Amino acid sequence: MAEYEPGNVLVTGGAGFIGANFVRFWRRRYPENRLVVLDALTYAGNRSSLADLEGREHFHFVHGDIRDQSLVEELLRRHELRTIVHFAAESHVDRSIAGPDAFISTNIQGTHSLLKAARQVWLEETGAGSHRFHHVSTDEVYGSLGPADPGFSEATAYAPNSPYSASKAASDHLVRAYHHTFGLAVTTSNCSNNYGPYQFPEKLIPLMLINVLEGRPLPVYGDGLNVRDWLHVDDHNRAIELVLRKGRVGDTYNIGGNSERTNLDIVRLLCRLMDERFAGNPTLGERFAGAPGARGLPSDELIAFVSDRPGHDRRYAVDAGKISGELGYRPRESFDTGIDKTIDWYLANEAWWRAVMDGSYQDWVRHHYGRGVD
Repeated sequence: MAEYEPGNVLVTGGAGFIGANFVRFWRRRYPENRLVVLDALTYAGNRSSLADLEGREHFHFVHGDIRDQSLVEELLRRHELRTIVHFAAESHVDRSIAGPDAFISTNIQGTHSLLKAARQVWLEETGAGSHRFHHVSTDEVYGSLGPADPGFSEATAYAPNSPYSASKAASDHLVRAYHHTFGLAVTTSNCSNNYGPYQFPEKLIPLMLINVLEGRPLPVYGDGLNVRDWLHVDDHNRAIELVLRKGRVGDTYNIGGNSERTNLDIVRLLCRLMDERFAGNPTLGERFAGAPGARGLPSDELIAFVSDRPGHDRRYAVDAGKISGELGYRPRESFDTGIDKTIDWYLANEAWWRAVMDGSYQDWVRHHYGRGVD
């Protein structure tokens, strides 16, 4: 089967965490192709994550909403886009528990608007030429695993347990339906927990890193033994490229990092690595005077167990055998190498994370994280 040539690409949610990393990856790989980023710049979308790309040839940023079907159609036509990589989503489980409506609107209605725009331009107007709609989803649609259960495969039945995962499951089904009903050329990937640069500091790893630096409590849900498979964002984006170019149209591929860890293990590891950095670099104590390491104290003294959140899935694990066997995917980063790079990035980019943590975010954290994080 001939490889698909992506051509000019629309990236939705390209100012978010995974999207911004994908945009940078794609620019390095395909500098000659037009790349259009569409992002609504909600609280987790930060244009500063793409600041060094602004004004570059073949790069265009559009501040807009995926629910605006006419805007998406206009972009597809004007920029001659034949590939959509769809990251845009509300993705924080805790926020979905506090306010599910935004997740239904963005993740379901927004995905449907994109599909309608793609169908109109690619099928109704240009007659089913070469095109691809790649939908980025999550392993959370499969529900929760027991301690000895095998990892989620593409054949695992859907069993979402939070408003977030339910909204993503619905969007997955819509993408599948537009392929089987209308002939839209689609692929879907379901990934495990991502980590790396530019991650908004409400998620486990950046939140804990920044709380250590500022000497704030490290809230851990329940007993901290919930298990996740961790995937470095660069490995995720390499896998998406493989799916786009070599994946079978209409098919789904699970993307994992082969790095299962409990939340408590992650937090303790971060504490140990931060202690080592403070011990080896006196300037960190000067920059972050509130951190335990600045006073020679262990960071894990900040760990605080808090009430578990409703419906907290116990374990996620991904069987990536299909994408490995069919497309040759292998993670390049172990968790040890990836977490070292991630810590170093946050230490080197203090200005970025301070800028994105505005007053409204700080108020939300103070209100919410009498609970925990995942």
